[in-house]
Amino acid sequence: MRILIIDDDTELCQLVADYLKPMGFEVEMEHEGHCGADRATSEDWAAIILDVMMPGCDGFEVLRRIREKSRVPVLMLTGRVEEVDRIVGLELGADDYLPKTFSSRELLARLRAVLRRSGWVSETTPQAPIKEMIVGELRINPETHAVVLGDEALQLTPAEFGLLLSLARAHGRVKTREQLIEEVADREWDVFDRAIDMHISSLRKKLGDDPREPRFIRTVRGYGYQLVIPGR
Repeated sequence: MRILIIDDDTELCQLVADYLKPMGFEVEMEHEGHCGADRATSEDWAAIILDVMMPGCDGFEVLRRIREKSRVPVLMLTGRVEEVDRIVGLELGADDYLPKTFSSRELLARLRAVLRRSGWVSETTPQAPIKEMIVGELRINPETHAVVLGDEALQLTPAEFGLLLSLARAHGRVKTREQLIEEVADREWDVFDRAIDMHISSLRKKLGDDPREPRFIRTVRGYGYQLVIPGR
């Protein structure tokens, strides 16, 4: 899912990109308003994260140019607290507003919310079919939620499937508990920090996995979990 960040604060852009990429987003950045507006309207994006305060062409002007050609969801960032700025942005067509004191989790929650509300789908890029993921002996189908280990179909709960899919999509990268919570928080089950460990434990039992000598899920102490990729 492609996201464009338009903000002259390069450090903030990189921090946001580093946070969103493990969540399944493909993040690209522009640091100047005119170039940002051009890319926003000439390429397909799932959403735009747009700063209000930029030199030259500010966020309001960029938003005007975007709305002349596109209904792509736009989440605006602002370092100012005046109500009039939020009103102007919303009237120009912003989907949501977030002050620059935001937490990473709030940014992700608001981004997901605007994506759900908009139902935006690229009209020019065909949607690729969801492919089965293969990790060693495991076969995971994101569309049907089917998981097969060798020749045996596993019966996983929604929580267990969500965690396994999140780890598989990380392609061997370590996922923190917070990242796992963020990725599965939209599902219809309650989750909190220690519940992740319980769900992982249950998932391991169904996989026949020994946490002391893991074939599938490795614990990275003090950090989180990692799916073992054969050959790595």
